[in-house]
Amino acid sequence: MLRLQRQLPIEYAEASDDELRARITAAKDHLGDELFILGHHYQRDDVIEFADARGDSFRLSVLAQQRPKASYIVFCGVHFMAESADILTDDHQAVVLPDLNAGCSMADMADIESVTEAWDVLADTIGTERVIPITYMNSSAALKAFVGRNHGAVCTSSNARAVLEWAFAGAGRLDPVDGPIKVLFFPDQHLGRNTGLDMGYGHDDMRVWDPRRDGGGLDDSDLEAATFLLWKGHCTIHQRFRPEQVHAFRAEHPDGVVIIHPEAPYDACAEADYLGSTGFIIRTAESLPAGTAIGIGTEVHLVNRLAAENPDKTIVNLDPLICPCSTMFRIDLPHLCWVLEELVAGRVPNQITVDPDTTTWAKVALDRMLSIT
Repeated sequence: MLRLQRQLPIEYAEASDDELRARITAAKDHLGDELFILGHHYQRDDVIEFADARGDSFRLSVLAQQRPKASYIVFCGVHFMAESADILTDDHQAVVLPDLNAGCSMADMADIESVTEAWDVLADTIGTERVIPITYMNSSAALKAFVGRNHGAVCTSSNARAVLEWAFAGAGRLDPVDGPIKVLFFPDQHLGRNTGLDMGYGHDDMRVWDPRRDGGGLDDSDLEAATFLLWKGHCTIHQRFRPEQVHAFRAEHPDGVVIIHPEAPYDACAEADYLGSTGFIIRTAESLPAGTAIGIGTEVHLVNRLAAENPDKTIVNLDPLICPCSTMFRIDLPHLCWVLEELVAGRVPNQITVDPDTTTWAKVALDRMLSIT
């Protein structure tokens, strides 16, 4: 998805980190309670330093909703997260993304046009009466609205199983359906697969829908046989985790513990001691005894922060190349300083807005998720 971020004035690019920190602090002091800065767990440390709250994407949006006195919500995350915050907050609140180029490669792998096309193909082949669309939180507002309109729901990595159980019970349909329910799960195939396998389904119950191929690359027999239609999408960071990385960690730390995010491929997740969301990873790492060696399969900034905050444990990233989330990494001190000083000057830069119709249906999908979990 194309997003255009204006080039920052040269004064921000040339300012030292110390100067930027001082200016950010002054802007925060000036704005006071009108400002609420959200920092996603994967954000760089120098930005997290100024966050009023840190967490995963949905938790941060809920926290923004709980701060109605804040006129400005500065979301140090990525585009779909800021959209969710705009959906949940009041009209008088402006949600600001410090860098418009901070997108999510996974979210961009499923757009409303390709998902609508897939839905039309399913309607023409097996019918959509028995298909429940489920979108991961890491998706655009348009896709959240799509599932809201079509009897589906949003899920997070922590509640995906509960949402899928709800879907397979046919709870999204107003009338009973004739035949077994199927799920179209997007945009992350790995979360869908790992959750389905944990629920007792097998690989034979799953097919991957490739939006770049006619009919998703599937024939009618595939569509009939599949219980899970998994969108061919992934997180570029979690896709990197492999079984051999786990083996290497265990060779160095025979008594160590491995925790992996369920956005990672199944063969890596199958080697883990624990599998869970970002919040689960944090809670589990913090709860393990002192002296434990912990290998974690998720974004490096979170892993490094856990290591710094738990010095009594050995916490390492399983990926030896340790690549950060490149889109999240776009938000830095110069961009944060710029948006705050623009707000001080009475200008609202990079405001993220979701139109009323999309907001209405996206809220339907989010409310369904909340009613389930």
